Amino acid sequence: MSRELDERRAQHQRYKEDVKERGKPFYPYAMFHDTVMSLVVVGVIIGLAVIWKVTAGEDPNKPGLLGPLYAEPADPGTTNFVPRPDWYFYFLFYLLRIFKWPNTVILGTVGIPTIALVLLLALPFLDRRRERRILRRPVAVVAAILTVLSMGVLTFKGATARESLGSETLAAVPTWAKRQGFENNKQALAGAKLFATVGCENCHTYLGTGSSNLGAPDLSAIGKGQQASFFAQYVSNPRKFGNRVMPIYGETYSKAQIAQIAAFLAASKGPH
Repeated sequence: MSRELDERRAQHQRYKEDVKERGKPFYPYAMFHDTVMSLVVVGVIIGLAVIWKVTAGEDPNKPGLLGPLYAEPADPGTTNFVPRPDWYFYFLFYLLRIFKWPNTVILGTVGIPTIALVLLLALPFLDRRRERRILRRPVAVVAAILTVLSMGVLTFKGATARESLGSETLAAVPTWAKRQGFENNKQALAGAKLFATVGCENCHTYLGTGSSNLGAPDLSAIGKGQQASFFAQYVSNPRKFGNRVMPIYGETYSKAQIAQIAAFLAASKGPH
């Protein structure tokens, strides 16, 4: 231990001598340069924001130099929009396709990125050598190459991935219809497809699919003892029934869509 400590002190002393003879120390010179560059970047961002605000009008058809001030409002009732992340999250986006929900999604979205970040933060403490020549650091070089390759491949795969909205859940609709016995009920089938594509299973479970959140019940047998008219009223405005968590879908979906979902729920009396 003493020998290692003496070696580290000798290396630090050589570093101080090299700095004194040939260069400048990291503090304050390099930190000053970083601070100036950070201020320049922030200034550019603020300048672009001011230009966008000043030159853009409220009419989306007359954009300014950097685009319109306001775009068309988001439609919460859309059923044909496939959300995709920004390009720098494509690698994480594709991890979700490898680690399927719900059993391994935590590993793919939290576990692997967290492990990689912890290893990156721990690296300066684990490897304290002052050797900088690439050929003398094979482990670090191989690890860096593998990281770059994996990130590049995952980013490419995520950028080129094609999927339909709610594809996995939507594929389960024929199975639902067969197990529940509404294969010939066109209204219920349409409601099941709508249910599978608009995100209802973010809170509800149905015949083993989806996830239970915010206290939302399993809907596999919700139709026992209830009529479609009841579900139409409930889905349109859950507040009338004391539900303060579920959104008011009557404000975002048409009466025809509400009727389809109601028919689907009424036909869900438990698997045969």
